[in-house]
Formats: sequence, C-alpha cells, structure tokens
Amino acid sequence: MLIGEFAHSLDDKNRLSLPAKFRQEMGKKVVLARGLDHSVTIFTVKEWGKIAEKLSDSSMLQADNRNFNRFMFSGAVEVTVDSIGRVLVPDFLKEWGDLDAKVAIIGVQNRAEIWNENAWHERKRAVENQADALAEKLGRAGII
Repeated sequence: MLIGEFAHSLDDKNRLSLPAKFRQEMGKKVVLARGLDHSVTIFTVKEWGKIAEKLSDSSMLQADNRNFNRFMFSGAVEVTVDSIGRVLVPDFLKEWGDLDAKVAIIGVQNRAEIWNENAWHERKRAVENQADALAEKLGRAGII
C-alpha cells in the first residue's frame, strides 16, 4: 500500500526520485499518467492493467466513456525506474501538473500522485478544512 507525503525535487532533466518507501512496491517499470485535479499519477504496471481493463470494459457507444478513455490512455506512458530510483517525467506530464523544481509525492493506497508543491499545499489545506464534513458524508453513504 502506498501511503505518506514526501517532498522531492524534479531536476533540470525532468528526473524525479521516487520515495524509497515506494520503490520496492512499484518495481522497475511504472506508468505515469495525467491524474485528476492536475496531478500526475504513478501506477504500478499491474495496477495500470487493472484500470485499463475496467476502462476498456466501458461502452464505447457513450461519449463520456470515449472521452475519458482518450484522456487516460493518451496521457499515459510506461517508464523505467533507473538504478537509483528515478523516473523521467515527460514534458507533456510536467506541463499537465504544472510541475517545477519542488514537488510533493503522495501515496494514495494503490497509486502515488505527483503534485506541484504549492498546489498540493493548497489542496491539502482545503481538504483538511472540510475533513469532518467529508467523513460525515462518507459515513452516511456507508463507506466509513
């Protein structure tokens, strides 16, 4: 399970060191993809396969399904984790996430997300301010 929050740097060649806690679980290849909320998502190859299968099962007769599949698949790339635990973030994903030198990498159970450091701190503050209301809403839905 991928959990935690880590401050990292994106170097001038767009290389990003994965948190040491994530490296063993993620393996030698990962999938980077456009994430929601303008983050960049890191999936293990196995987890990406599960998501791809679910997305492929959706009806291509519905415009929303086609569009979301286009969004996800066209914005994904398989990358190799180098010998010191770094991945190369393609320019199009760097732009999507508005990533600069300082980033936050957060574990979200079955995936990790790369955030522009400032954007992450803003998002985190917003969620922290409504955590009680979110918990109550999830409780009413029977989720927690």
